[in-house]
Amino acid sequence: MIDAHIHLEQYEPEVSEKLLSEIPNLGIKALIAVSMNLDSCVRTQKLGATYPGVVRPAYGFHPEQPIPQKAELSTLLEWIEHQAREDFIAVGEIGLPYYSRAEALERGEAFDMEPYIQLLDQLLELAARIDKPVVLHAVYEDALIACDLLEKHGIKRAHFHWFKGPEEAIARMINNGYYISFTPDILYETEIQELARRYPPELVMAETDGPWPFEGPFAGRVTHPSMIRDVAAAWGALHGYTSSQAEEILTANTKRFYSL
Repeated sequence: MIDAHIHLEQYEPEVSEKLLSEIPNLGIKALIAVSMNLDSCVRTQKLGATYPGVVRPAYGFHPEQPIPQKAELSTLLEWIEHQAREDFIAVGEIGLPYYSRAEALERGEAFDMEPYIQLLDQLLELAARIDKPVVLHAVYEDALIACDLLEKHGIKRAHFHWFKGPEEAIARMINNGYYISFTPDILYETEIQELARRYPPELVMAETDGPWPFEGPFAGRVTHPSMIRDVAAAWGALHGYTSSQAEEILTANTKRFYSL
């Protein structure tokens, strides 16, 4: 299988080395390793060079952090554009700051979304220009803004990771052929299970979003790429597939989306 979304460079080096040494014996072939900012991109790049074919880098700017200064953003965009096309697989993680905004509003603080929308617009323009798929952090109502921008730039290959959202967004995403991925919380979150039943099986992948920790049967455990096999089994059960059938479907979807 392929972990469709993991922050590999966010693990301590000795932990990531251990994970990478273990996955060949646990049925995991590759990891889509997303990035947070320029420093994160460079670390992800090094992991990709050290583990070619296993660590498949994606470069971007995670939205749940302060907007970069103009010079910093310019440097990041230029850096991504000048990487060898075969050395990275997607532009990501990019998107909109739903959780940061919600926390600010809960504290009674103002939150200006416009700079983040402009940032996403620039990153999508880059992805369209270099013909790379995009990995999106855009949940709930933010997904509708993301859809607007994807349509503006004519981007068809969009992967909404760990997605949750309203019916309007779900229907629009399905209609546009956008992919989503499920994390280990599919084992214990009713909202996620309902979405898994609703979303077309051919547009679904499995991810861990490691090192983010999970609850339920995963409480207290380091998030490991092998958990995508638990994701596959839980997703398959919702659709009447065996675990092996579910793994085959999700793996084929991931290979198709990322041209692997």
